[in-house]
Amino acid sequence: MDVPEGLISRLCHLVAFLPFFLLLLLLAVVKAAFIAPIVFVTVLVGNAALILGLYPLHTVWTCYCIARTKRFGSLLRVLILLLMPIPILLWPLSALIGTILAGLGFAIALPLMATFEAVREDVPNKLSECFTAGTWSSIKGGFTIVRDFKDICFHSYFSVMDGLLEAGGETIMDLRISHVPGYILAGILGMLIDVPMINLIVLYKVPIMLFKGWRQLIQDLIGRSGPFLESVCVPFAGLLILLWPVAVGLTAIAGILSSLSLGCYAAAENSTTSGILYVIAVISMFDEFTNDFLYLREGSCFPRPKYRKAAISRSASLPIKRASTREESFPLKRPLIKTASMKMQELKAIVIWDNFFMACESVGKELIRAGAIRISDLEQWQNSKNKTINIGIPSYVFLQCFVRSIKSGSVGFVMRDNVELTYINRPEGRVFDWLFEPMTLLKEQIKAANLESTEEEYLYKLALYCGDARMMTSWQNDGVAPADAVKRAQLEGLSRRLQGFSLTISRMPTFRRRFEAVVKALLQEARQGLQKNGKDGW
Repeated sequence: MDVPEGLISRLCHLVAFLPFFLLLLLLAVVKAAFIAPIVFVTVLVGNAALILGLYPLHTVWTCYCIARTKRFGSLLRVLILLLMPIPILLWPLSALIGTILAGLGFAIALPLMATFEAVREDVPNKLSECFTAGTWSSIKGGFTIVRDFKDICFHSYFSVMDGLLEAGGETIMDLRISHVPGYILAGILGMLIDVPMINLIVLYKVPIMLFKGWRQLIQDLIGRSGPFLESVCVPFAGLLILLWPVAVGLTAIAGILSSLSLGCYAAAENSTTSGILYVIAVISMFDEFTNDFLYLREGSCFPRPKYRKAAISRSASLPIKRASTREESFPLKRPLIKTASMKMQELKAIVIWDNFFMACESVGKELIRAGAIRISDLEQWQNSKNKTINIGIPSYVFLQCFVRSIKSGSVGFVMRDNVELTYINRPEGRVFDWLFEPMTLLKEQIKAANLESTEEEYLYKLALYCGDARMMTSWQNDGVAPADAVKRAQLEGLSRRLQGFSLTISRMPTFRRRFEAVVKALLQEARQGLQKNGKDGW
């Protein structure tokens, strides 16, 4: 049998690379032995102080917000408050366990990754960098983790609770006493049927995941592709080959544990009939999800009845025309481990995140020069008292991106530096799945509105000022409210959706820290303009 072309040369490169790799790995382990305890103690002490210190406040304020919110009906509020002792008792224990695991992971991974990054082609003084990289930077990384967790405990948490208190209008979720027996029956059926069936599906597909993962990893190791494409990822990818059975086992445990919540969720449906139909449909949905995850055949062999009625759009006057022709022509399934070509196509999450904050800074400076933002607005943001900065600027940036994409005819999103983000090159992960769909819907709704130039400028003003009439009248940007009341209501609805999406983004980890740097740059710009003009903005 003929030897495949290039196989011998690749094996020779692999053998020559192993001694170099082992020396780097030994150096990284030695550095991690000294640095990891410092990073771990920093993360553990900092996060534990936040968890335990804020525990009484979080407990009391959560119960108060649930008792006062209008988002839930009276009976549902009482039921949630009766069940609150369970998450209240589990929160500190689960949070501390998560902190220990995260601290260990970051403490070990940061020095290892920094050591291998030091031998990249674009790094000068590679020898000295191999010894110094990942020392002080890892310690600073530990403090950054604590800082981001503090932002979640303070800003993200209170933002969610404020949303509960500010919820007005009709009750979104309610519970009737007459429906309780049906909910209990649906929940029992979910536990009796869904839990064993989902567990059987998980156990059936564990060997498939083990075999397909090992085969793909070994192929990538020989061809230096996939996770072995970057030198910095080689030690972790090699470790992944050895620990792949452990990863498969943890995935199986996660699938088995998820069966409990999936089965119990049948009790949360709107009616007994919907709950029973959900019990049948969720088996098919879980089977289809695992098929997509393992890159198997499409669909499921299990029945999937419709357990919910089609939701009626609240904005019927804004039809959504989905751009399905382009997206449906691409395969929606993705392999368990990406190939090299797919890795080259995919935009990195950090690139998108950096682009967003650079756009916020650039737009903010333009608005300061236009007199739309004042120094007082930026100073108020530091106390989380200014929606124009926290929500308005991101909403303005997203609206600019959507309008730019619509005018260019893009099927995705054209970012500020003319980089196009589409379904194909977007980063993989559940977070981007959750964000990409509402962004697409917003873009299609804005496109369907067919805005004129004055209406477009008016929508910019609505998005920036969150509907504040006084501030909207103070800034003249050629935006004029439509004379048609229906069109004006459409624009107000679009601005609220933009602000809601931006509010969700503002609650994400690292947002507060990154956005604080943006606000500092904007404050410096505003003060320089104040020195030139001798006045505060408007």
